[in-house]
Amino acid sequence: MSTSPTHDPENPGLTRRQINLAILGVMTGLLLSALDQTVVSTALPSIVSDLGGLEHLAWVVTAYLLTSMASTPIWGKVSDQFGRRIVFITATSVFLVGSALCGLAQDITQLIGARAVQGLGAGALYALALAVIADVVPSRERGRYQGMVAGVFGIATLAGPLIGGGLVDAAGWRWIFLINVPLGLISLMITVSALKVATERRSHTVDYLGAALVIGATTPLLLYLSWAGEERGWTDPVSLALLAASVVLTVALVLVERRAAEPVVPMTLFRIRLFALGSLYSLIAGLALFTGIIFLPVYFQAVKGMSPFVAGLAVVPTMIGVGFASIYAGNRMTATGKYKIFPVLGAAVLAVALLPLAWLTADTPNWMVIALGVLFGVGAGLTLQPIITAVQGVVPRADIGAATAAVSFFQRVGSAVGVALLGAVLNARFSSLLTERLSGSGVTLDRSALGSVDTIQELPQPQYDLVTGAYAEALATVFLVVVPFAVVALVLALLMPESEVTPEATDKEPASVSEDAG
Repeated sequence: MSTSPTHDPENPGLTRRQINLAILGVMTGLLLSALDQTVVSTALPSIVSDLGGLEHLAWVVTAYLLTSMASTPIWGKVSDQFGRRIVFITATSVFLVGSALCGLAQDITQLIGARAVQGLGAGALYALALAVIADVVPSRERGRYQGMVAGVFGIATLAGPLIGGGLVDAAGWRWIFLINVPLGLISLMITVSALKVATERRSHTVDYLGAALVIGATTPLLLYLSWAGEERGWTDPVSLALLAASVVLTVALVLVERRAAEPVVPMTLFRIRLFALGSLYSLIAGLALFTGIIFLPVYFQAVKGMSPFVAGLAVVPTMIGVGFASIYAGNRMTATGKYKIFPVLGAAVLAVALLPLAWLTADTPNWMVIALGVLFGVGAGLTLQPIITAVQGVVPRADIGAATAAVSFFQRVGSAVGVALLGAVLNARFSSLLTERLSGSGVTLDRSALGSVDTIQELPQPQYDLVTGAYAEALATVFLVVVPFAVVALVLALLMPESEVTPEATDKEPASVSEDAG
């Protein structure tokens, strides 16, 4: 095959332009997935006003979480078997079909079904973006590119409410879904033209039972977290039955995957110390990371009285901290080949940022909360990506997709557990504090008026001060609860072995371009 003079000297099979185009394509898909997780929350009031079905509103979020989380490890393994390019194209197409169906939904039931389809495709986009980088970029340089990916993910996650609020105000809620279609088509065009990586031709055994058990083990857990706690209580018999089903199916998954010819989740990977500790770190850190992303905007809106758009502006500095730290960590990993310092620093910075947030009050100056948000963002940026880069350097090349998807899966589980657990803590603490403050105050309050941020802002004095004070203290409790998790993540990071990111691994070199690539 003829070569261009712009070929990368460390990877003669790919030109620098081909690498950049391939990564641009997958990063566009990643951007869509990351934005979609947070943009929708801003549009939920408008969706209910248009479609009705308030009692089913939680399923608009839950359906997406269920299918995206359960499908992540499956997409990763399938991409190892059949090639990253065709699987990424397929997943993006599924995501776009789901997005179009969401935008065209005529009732809440149709929207929930469409969100499930959308989540099915989204489950692949983040993990495959990282696996594609492992395919096309020399291992020593992966940190730089994956730092950029983490920066995009962090920025998109935090910018979601801001963008969602603007789209809803300007064009209506349907466009938060429909806008994905043209952007996704651009991503597909770039990916089809640039991501042409040679794939080893070999026979495959599809692990259908393992795939079914991944979905089976994940679904009741998410139902328990997102539905049981609010509607039935955490110890209700139905809730406990869901939790027990998840445990039983998880045990069955482990037993099946130990014997499968080509398992969706290779159990042999857990014999690698870095992979095992890194997966657990991702689970714990995922819980801590999403605390700031979810609850800082809530503080600005519910306690400080900001609109969703202004609250989005208030977290822009946090967003900048995420992006800066992610890119910095990626560049330093590329320059030094060392990764361990970043998860250690990330967990430590998260703990340092969370401690002052545990003393939030309604009177805390905005500048102080924003400054702590920046510090939190730096910790998140240092934590998001280095583990995946390091894991990709120690697993066999044939398992890169499965390993990347597994670490991503654990991070998603951690975030889902965190949102559910901390949401329960927030509600319980707020209710307790409000009862305590109302007792003996002589103030009466209709608690049905506390169903939204808007109704809280309309409360007269002194009810308003009582409610916002209690809410601020409840949020402070949430941040305090997360501190031990950040400390556990720090301990796990310290226990990890240092693994140099080098280009000399015998079975982990970047793939070469296929004959039709150029």
